[in-house]
Amino acid sequence: MRFIPTRIHGILDYLVGAVLILAPFIFGFATGGAAQWTPILIGAAIIISALFTDFELGVVRKMPMQGHLGLDVVLGIVLAVSPWLFAFSAVVWVPHLIVGLALIGLGLTTQLTPAEAGPRRGRRLEQHAAS
Repeated sequence: MRFIPTRIHGILDYLVGAVLILAPFIFGFATGGAAQWTPILIGAAIIISALFTDFELGVVRKMPMQGHLGLDVVLGIVLAVSPWLFAFSAVVWVPHLIVGLALIGLGLTTQLTPAEAGPRRGRRLEQHAAS
């Protein structure tokens, strides 16, 4: 059942992306290894994909929402298994697993189309049709 509106998903994308980038420094696992770089890179990927997604909070709007949600699920799986995949579970694993599972859940429960076309989308379509 997909019940999370795309607008809420977009807000969470930017927040979770920023938290993942900052988490190694906030929670003390900024050791320079995979434990640090995995959440930083996944956080950056989440923000970049949100910027390029065709939804209310997208800027470039080239990626369809379904592709964005699929990417969220893949990134969530990678983040969730990364402590064991990259052999740093002795250092830290709980935040990676929890946020990874949350990303998977968000990807599977967010609506596939934006709730509204919105004025920004309408203007862009009109501008495209006029050219």
